[in-house]
Amino acid sequence: MRSRARRLKRAATSHRLRIRVPLRLRLRRTRGRRLRRLLIAFLVLIAGLCTAAVVAYRLTDIPKPHPETVTQSTVFTDAKGSYLGRRGPVDRQEVPLSQIPRYLQDAVIAAENRSFRSDSGVSPRAIARAVLASLTGGERQGGSTITQQYVKNALLSPEQSLSRKAREALIAIKLDRTRSKDEILEGYLNTVYLGRGAAGVQAAARNYFGVDTEDMTVSQAAALASILNIPSYYEKAGSDPAVTAKLRQRWEWVLDAMEAGGSITAKQRADAAFPAFRFYPPGTTEGQRQYMIDVAGKEAADRLGITEDQLARGGYTVQTTFDLALQDATTELVKDLKGAKGTTLHTAVVAIEPGDGALRLLYGGSDYARQPFNDAVNGAVEAGDALEPFAEVRLGAPLSALQKTAAPTPLKLASAYATAAANGVYATPYTVTKITQDGRTVYTARPETRRGLDEKEAWSVNAAMHKWPSPGAVQADASVLFTAGAGGGTARRTVWSTGLDSRLALTVVLFADQPGKKKNTTVPARLPDKPAPTDSAADTAARIWELATAGAGASRTPTPVAEGEAGE
Repeated sequence: MRSRARRLKRAATSHRLRIRVPLRLRLRRTRGRRLRRLLIAFLVLIAGLCTAAVVAYRLTDIPKPHPETVTQSTVFTDAKGSYLGRRGPVDRQEVPLSQIPRYLQDAVIAAENRSFRSDSGVSPRAIARAVLASLTGGERQGGSTITQQYVKNALLSPEQSLSRKAREALIAIKLDRTRSKDEILEGYLNTVYLGRGAAGVQAAARNYFGVDTEDMTVSQAAALASILNIPSYYEKAGSDPAVTAKLRQRWEWVLDAMEAGGSITAKQRADAAFPAFRFYPPGTTEGQRQYMIDVAGKEAADRLGITEDQLARGGYTVQTTFDLALQDATTELVKDLKGAKGTTLHTAVVAIEPGDGALRLLYGGSDYARQPFNDAVNGAVEAGDALEPFAEVRLGAPLSALQKTAAPTPLKLASAYATAAANGVYATPYTVTKITQDGRTVYTARPETRRGLDEKEAWSVNAAMHKWPSPGAVQADASVLFTAGAGGGTARRTVWSTGLDSRLALTVVLFADQPGKKKNTTVPARLPDKPAPTDSAADTAARIWELATAGAGASRTPTPVAEGEAGE
């Protein structure tokens, strides 16, 4: 019985197994179990990803900025603070956020990342687009937050890979959690590239508009923020009409966003006018500024007791004694002076403040790139009658050396006449008035003076200049007379013209050279006969004098002016 029961049971089971259950029914019966398994797997995956993210976040350190992003250039300005030029491997000067107008900060945020003040440092949508592009081989995607851009520009390499993008996001999140928004924005604004070789808004403000960031207008700020989009393209704004027109459209868009966000008022938006840009690439007047920077850079390094390389990398601001407007006007004035065929005409111009020593004008050549030799500082004036007014007086040091040299430099010649203009007080020529670093003044100039002539001998020099012959007189203004000098001879290799009063001592020197017999050498050459070089020197000096003294107390009575030729 038991055996039969077992056989019947096996038969029934076998029969049930032979009956096929539809797949739909089987899936319905197991759906709950499968959903539970999928949910568990998903939760395990999420937990794993979260754990990995937490571990990666904790293991990720915020790297130090690249050396090139913290290196600063040293900037040179003229006596009034106008930008003269720079020295250093990177055109960058760091400024605190307090010196960056709020409307410039807001313009950058409006142009690049409008949620900056409230986001977590990353843009999930931008990251998703970048990941998708990397996986599919598509075009690189932008849209990073300001925090991510700062991380990419200053803290990481420019490599475009999924792993670098992930690390960028982790660092951006950590940076956002450990630093204030102002710190991040300050770092970004001081390192972001804006074209024209400028890194950071301070260098860019000077390169595009010739001002410091704290002096920028709302319109200039909006334009600078607009350039961030494609700096290599927009750097030609102001000189390329197509680029300028396109930038203007983006500038309008940024201003509209600033108004919509409450950064500027409706009146400020309505009053905004598209700003004027400095011409790019630089014009011809830039070519001779390096002569001034050479002299001022050497002096600044000596005053600080450091090397010129340390100065260039130190982020200093060197305020010089120069008058940049006068310098540029002089450059334009002398560019039409030409030498005879086969010769090169050299012009040197020096203007010194008598009794103080400040060099207001130092024209050493037309183009530093083609001729780094500074004619004003190192050129030779064949003495001849150039020092005749000093022939009968006793000169104190360092002027005493002039009577022993056959070819003083234009700078030393101008210094001698400045001493006469200051009633015998010799002032050491200088080009640096103040040096600052990180907002601190680290050097302030103090004129170094001594007695170079006694007052009676200074009067004798002035009296000798009164007696100077004056063929072909050239009138600068009602009170200053420039005359052609005696001498000359057959060689006629150097002519000079000096004018002075208590305000200024101005010397213009013309000389020429021609290729020597040996390769890469030159020898002195004769100046052209027409126009008469003495007249050219006197006329040039008169014109520069007029520019230099316009509105600077011209009613004061000047000391006479002397001109001459030197050398046989």
